[in-house]
Amino acid sequence: MPVLQVVLGIGLLTVGADLLVRGAAALATRLGLSPLVIGLTVVAFGTSMPEVSVSIGSALAGQGGVALGNALGSNIFNILVVLGGSAIIRPLLVDRHLVRLDVPIMIGTAVLVFVLGLNGVLGRGEGVFLLALGAAYTVLLVRAGLKANGTAEPEAVEGSERPHTLMQLAWLGFGLALLVGGARLLVDGSETAARALGVSELVIGLTVVAAGTSLPELATSFVAAFRGERDIAVGNVVGSNIFNSLVVLGAAGLASGSDGIAVPLGVLTFDMPLMLASSVACLPIFFTGWTISRWEGWVFLAYYFIYLSYLVMYHTQHGAQDLVRAGLFFFALPLTALTLSVLAVREFKRRRTGQA
Repeated sequence: MPVLQVVLGIGLLTVGADLLVRGAAALATRLGLSPLVIGLTVVAFGTSMPEVSVSIGSALAGQGGVALGNALGSNIFNILVVLGGSAIIRPLLVDRHLVRLDVPIMIGTAVLVFVLGLNGVLGRGEGVFLLALGAAYTVLLVRAGLKANGTAEPEAVEGSERPHTLMQLAWLGFGLALLVGGARLLVDGSETAARALGVSELVIGLTVVAAGTSLPELATSFVAAFRGERDIAVGNVVGSNIFNSLVVLGAAGLASGSDGIAVPLGVLTFDMPLMLASSVACLPIFFTGWTISRWEGWVFLAYYFIYLSYLVMYHTQHGAQDLVRAGLFFFALPLTALTLSVLAVREFKRRRTGQA
């Protein structure tokens, strides 16, 4: 029963990611890391572990379309649904460090993935390169976080605290085990469903699998928004997208066969540009008062609905697919970019006037 496999797989992924994040966050706090750094690294990487598990499993099983679609679809889902939905729950204040450093890095990784995919394949060489960049980014981020805290020292884990540390490590291991099992169920179920419905692996990866593996990000950011934890809510999305581009795609490329993961022309001309456009859209949105407002959240959700509509039309060969595609790229996105740019310029001028 593919439906039962998909549902059970998503459930195991969600529970496993939650256990992983709880254990890792507790350990990271002992190291004296700030909430923003924890959101960008421990929480973001932890909630992205389902994408890693699914993409590696798909690549090893020869399902390159699922692996590629999962990473790209998750990035699109994270920005348009997770970030947009979180802003609707409560407008999110954005840390300036995030706008000046991490969001440009997120945009840069999206550009890099697009450039590497121009030859039509993501192979093992590209995978090693992306993984190396992911490791370098993580090290630099943690070192910067520790340096920013200055006097913060890692908490001792000796004596009576050692059993508690071992328990946290046990939760980490158990969470990873659930992630691996859930990923296997999800891949098997989605493949069976795709074949039964005649849907391509890429479309399934871009939609069902991407949304399913992004549930941990969705739950984490929504809860963080409810609690007013802005750094966790926004840092989770930005960090997850960087992690997906560098580590998830890198691991999938490394795990792929000698032929690598094929990058179809449709992905290069639509899905990757949309992922890049969504990432770029964050800059002017974040600059408008360092806040993601509710109306901006609704705009993001509307774009995701249009994106899903296009995928359905493309798969069913609906006659309106070209009209929707043209409207999105040549009207909706430019108009939104222009509006947000004007708001950003006005906000910049207002600040300069206030400082004068």
